[in-house]
Order: sequence, then C-alpha cells, then structure tokens
Amino acid sequence: MAKAAFLGLGVMGYPMAGHLAAAGHEVSVFNRTAEKAESWVAQHGGRHAATPAEAAKDAEFVFACVGDDADIKAVTVGPDGAFSSMAEDAVFVDNTTASADIARELYQAASSQNMHFIDAPVSGGQAGAENGKLTVMCGGDAAAFARAEPLMACYSAKVTHMGDAGAGQL
Repeated sequence: MAKAAFLGLGVMGYPMAGHLAAAGHEVSVFNRTAEKAESWVAQHGGRHAATPAEAAKDAEFVFACVGDDADIKAVTVGPDGAFSSMAEDAVFVDNTTASADIARELYQAASSQNMHFIDAPVSGGQAGAENGKLTVMCGGDAAAFARAEPLMACYSAKVTHMGDAGAGQL
C-alpha cells in the first residue's frame, strides 16, 4: 500500500480520497475548509494536514481535485504548495479539469525537481466519484502513469493514458 495525499475534498475529491483509503492506502488530506478535512478523517481515517505541503510530505503519490487553473497552481507551487515538500520521484496526479497550458507548466515545474506530474481530469460526475466509476484521461510520462494507474483505479472504472503532458486535459 502507498502513502498518498489528497488535496481538495469537494463533491468529487471527498469520495475519491475515500476510495483510496478504503483500498488500504495511507491517506493524508488537505482542504481549504479544515472542517471538511476533519470530517473526512473522522469518516475514513488517515490524517488532516494544515497545508498542501504538509499533506504531501513523505507521500509517494499526491492527488488533487480542485476548482481551476489558479487553484491547482496554488496547491502545487504556491506558498506552502505540495511541490515544496514532495520527495524526488513522487508522482502528482491532478484530477482537476483545468487547461492543458497549466498541465504543461506544472509538468515542467515537477520535472525540474525530479518529480512527476500527470494531468488526469475525470468524467462521471458526483455519482461516478461516489461509486468509484469515474473515467480518467491522463497526460504525462508513461512510466509515471503506470505507477499511478493502480491508485487511480481505486476510484475509476477506466483509466487511459492519452499522451504527453496536457493530453489528458485536451
């Protein structure tokens, strides 16, 4: 089982993170509204972190499902962002529906720190997230995708590598 972090516990992220925990992964969570993270921990176990950096520390895989380009940038490279504490060779999986441009930018930022970035927007809505039946379209390096695919399968019915960074978003 892997050490994972999940950033963003909205209507999609909350159940997605829950599927990771139910599969036996050790999950740390961060949410801008701390009460939601505390609620998630009370329901699923794991641990609540005060910042994305704290959640990502020592994680092999960091997942995010936040609102938009600005939000994903904030939780990755912003103050106390996950990239500041992630270990070399760790994989960041961005399940946010965002732009291909931000996916390529964050892929480069992660690569420059010897980390991996997969853009992995999801389709299937809240019901798909709750039932673990999402479809995930991924962009990024094939080797990093192969490492992250078993974890994404915890909340998905179909996970597909579409190509280079940004291809998942496109």
